[in-house]
Amino acid sequence: MSSFRLLARRTAPALRRFSTETPVAGKNAYLANLEAVGHHAAETTELWRKIANYVCLPAIAVCGAWVYNLEMEHKAHIEHEMAENDGQYPFPPAYEYLSMRRKPFPWGPNSLFFNAEVQKNLAEESEE
Repeated sequence: MSSFRLLARRTAPALRRFSTETPVAGKNAYLANLEAVGHHAAETTELWRKIANYVCLPAIAVCGAWVYNLEMEHKAHIEHEMAENDGQYPFPPAYEYLSMRRKPFPWGPNSLFFNAEVQKNLAEESEE
């Protein structure tokens, strides 16, 4: 038993070094740093919340309104062109460099994203 008491007396001062209670202004450096990091995180979170609410959301709303107006003008222009051409979309001129193919697509002459309302149907041209 005496050897246990001797070991306990020798290690007690060493264990005090790892204690969180040190006489440096009531806190040790680790806890002070941890508290500073937490305070900084709270301030940064608040800053980015304000940026998101007062800068990003209004910017998204303004850009959305601008794009909506632009698309409505584009739609009105297309409708006007279709009204001038008997309800048909005016096709671009048949320049030789448009729709140029080195080899055919496996599914036919038109592209995979072919839209018959606004693009020429190359399958009809190849039949003629």
